[in-house]
Amino acid sequence: MSLRRSFREWVRDVFVTACALVIGLLVLAGARDTYEAVSGWEDVKEAVLGGISMLVLLLFRRSRPMHTALFLTVWGLTSSVAWGATAMAVFGVAVHRPWRSALAVAGLNCGLILSAFLGLPADLTTRERLESVAVFVLGYALLVATGLLIRSRRQLVESLRERARQAEEGQRLRIEEARHLERERIAREMHDVLAHRISLLAVHAGALEFRPDTPEEHREAVGIIRRSAYEAMEDLREVIWVLRAPGAGEDPQRPQPTLADVPELVREARAAGTRIELDDRVPDPAAVPDRVGRHAYRIVQEGLTNARKHAPDAAVRVVLDAGPELTIELDNATAPGREPALPGAGAGLVGLAERVALLGGTLEHGAAGGRFRLRARLPL
Repeated sequence: MSLRRSFREWVRDVFVTACALVIGLLVLAGARDTYEAVSGWEDVKEAVLGGISMLVLLLFRRSRPMHTALFLTVWGLTSSVAWGATAMAVFGVAVHRPWRSALAVAGLNCGLILSAFLGLPADLTTRERLESVAVFVLGYALLVATGLLIRSRRQLVESLRERARQAEEGQRLRIEEARHLERERIAREMHDVLAHRISLLAVHAGALEFRPDTPEEHREAVGIIRRSAYEAMEDLREVIWVLRAPGAGEDPQRPQPTLADVPELVREARAAGTRIELDDRVPDPAAVPDRVGRHAYRIVQEGLTNARKHAPDAAVRVVLDAGPELTIELDNATAPGREPALPGAGAGLVGLAERVALLGGTLEHGAAGGRFRLRARLPL
């Protein structure tokens, strides 16, 4: 027995017990019409035995439905009121146990009911006996069918909840994977840039080391710088190797695009059929630090990709502005009548958020007034 139930469960159990009491009183009323007048002792007996059956039903119908039904099946032979508790116990088996168990218990009760009506007074006709048995059998059939329907509905709701939970978990894993991949991509870009700069440092240090006019005391220090630069490149290559997928086909030494490459990106997108208006208010793109320019390029690239995917026929306006911070803004109309059946994973926007957070900037995006806007602010 477990009394740890929610308020809703207690309400349901009390309601089921009240239904059992009503059924038991109806059975008792029918028995009073069949049998001769009974004494007050019989009324006391019905009250006590019926009350015990109701208490058993209330306390054990949820935790031990099969045991409760079997106990009340036998207990119901001693009291007319207890038959109501027996019927609702069979209903509880149909709700909480497989259909075979419910049919077995219901069949047992129908067999006992048939035996009981065969022992009624002889003044009842065969038709009256059969009608009485039919009423009880149909009542049990209705209770079992209702219980099985409730059980099926609960299983369906539980399966839908599990599917929703799995969908949410899958969405969370996809977002985490997108973040992880974007961090790997950023790390690879950093490797390419750092490798280029360290190699320049090593080349200049080597040139200075082997110049004839380099003082001897400086030659040793420059040599240490050159060797340390080469060792740093080797260490960097070993560390970054685990982030590179086999067969990725990326050239580790290729230069990474920066803000100055955005016009070329726009030209390529226009050649692919996208209508783009570029408003470049940055007077000197080369003055923007490369680490900021690389992320700005990727933001514009991702924004144009999203526009092609979700609004292929809409014109896109790209605004670049440099003040105390670099502002990148993309604006395009949403495609009318192209509402997606399901929301996208938003992995590209998750990656952009990672990039912007790495620089300490802010990223805003969303649809309003029939247009989609993407705005990023990157500190210079």
